[in-house]
Amino acid sequence: MINTNGVKIATDRAFCERLASYMPGIEIYLQFDSFEAAALKELRGVDLREVRSQALAHLNEFKISTNLVVTVKKGLNDSEIGKILDHALAQECVRGVTFQPIQAAGRLEEFDPGRDRYTLTEVRRAILEQSDYFASEDLLPVPCHPDCLAMAYALKVTGQVIPLTSLISPEAYVETVPNSILYEQSEALKKKIFDLFSTRHSPASATTSLKQLLCCLPLIPTPAGITYENVFRITIVQFLDPYNFNVRSVKLSCIHIVHPDGRIIPFDTFNMFYREGSCGYNLVHDREKHANREEVIEIK
Repeated sequence: MINTNGVKIATDRAFCERLASYMPGIEIYLQFDSFEAAALKELRGVDLREVRSQALAHLNEFKISTNLVVTVKKGLNDSEIGKILDHALAQECVRGVTFQPIQAAGRLEEFDPGRDRYTLTEVRRAILEQSDYFASEDLLPVPCHPDCLAMAYALKVTGQVIPLTSLISPEAYVETVPNSILYEQSEALKKKIFDLFSTRHSPASATTSLKQLLCCLPLIPTPAGITYENVFRITIVQFLDPYNFNVRSVKLSCIHIVHPDGRIIPFDTFNMFYREGSCGYNLVHDREKHANREEVIEIK
């Protein structure tokens, strides 16, 4: 996964050609916060609309799998969620959109948690209100971390957007898992569903997991020739910050960063404790002075 603001992709075709040579083993995570100059200037410090447009043109041209990443700020760009989804679905290269409600970290100034907090639930509601493609039953908590992650999978086929949940009829579901309340006792189905709704997928493995799930649900008509180009996903990622920090939630985290010294760090704690300049950075790196605090910080 390559996280980028898209400037080099927009201006350097040779670089895009090189990226394309690594397909299907890579996916671009492209900042795409807004269609409005004022919102981009507040979030990024500059109007990047032309950069985003040219970057997507190159990504489409070279057929490079792309995920749009939207930092959502209440009252600034939350009304554009549906418009961004429509735009993403119209791009051949785009495989999904990740919405990240803003957190108290980085360049953000004058954050008031009582006024500015925008939650996973509010993003989910905005998707349902602003888009006609997904229903409430399509946007599901990700099992590994339901507090902070939600996801919807869909197929883009012949101009249609088909949520994965619409492929699983009640009859097929009951036939596959007779006890619908205790479905988690079916180990085979549980593994396939957990694999499907995992954020650890590469472009190739996501397709495989999708096919595995569909093959194991009886009598479900699915289009032939499904590839990763037909897969579209929505992900909502709610990060933790000093105002909503929750140790129980950190223990559930299934997105991690590998620290240069070899430690595996929950992504939720990175900005607070491990990023240079963060409030906890010196606590983690001054082992002698803050040994007791470090024991609390480094949650296993």
